[in-house]
Amino acid sequence: METKWYTGKGDDGYTGLLGRGRVPKYDERPNAYGAVDEVSAVLGLARAQARDERIRGLLLTVQRDLYNLMADLATVPETATRAPWLAVERLTWLEQMTDELGAEVTIPPAFIVPGDSIGGATIEIARTVVRRGERLVARLAHAGKLQTDTPLKYLNRLSSLLFVLARLEDKAEGVKDFTLAAEGNDK
Repeated sequence: METKWYTGKGDDGYTGLLGRGRVPKYDERPNAYGAVDEVSAVLGLARAQARDERIRGLLLTVQRDLYNLMADLATVPETATRAPWLAVERLTWLEQMTDELGAEVTIPPAFIVPGDSIGGATIEIARTVVRRGERLVARLAHAGKLQTDTPLKYLNRLSSLLFVLARLEDKAEGVKDFTLAAEGNDK
């Protein structure tokens, strides 16, 4: 039997949600889970480039969490037939990882300009896409269109973890001094 890689169901500009109906592809739900899907793709690129094995493992774990988060974003609360996919305990895990790994780097008292390493810069790109996703998810949360606020909190915590991971990846690639936005710190 030949595999068919397309359905044509979205040719009309609409997409299906979990549990109920179809919405325009530009609706706020597909916008939100689309941004999170972009985060996962960029994290895949970062994972493929990461020198630090711990970072590769953490990024894969986060990617798996993001699939649960996307399922929650694609679920209309009124028609949900199950508990949220993303467990609230994942927030504690993010905080623990950020605290534990953050203790391994010293952050200067100025903005860091991304680009000291390929891996670190790629994680920074993912962090900025997370922030965009967070803004889109905040819109859903503020409109009462989510089962819980866990997806919004997860993305907020994730951006902090990614900042730390970018610094660790810079360190793994031999960066000793971060490039700062403040003048007088030219390498």
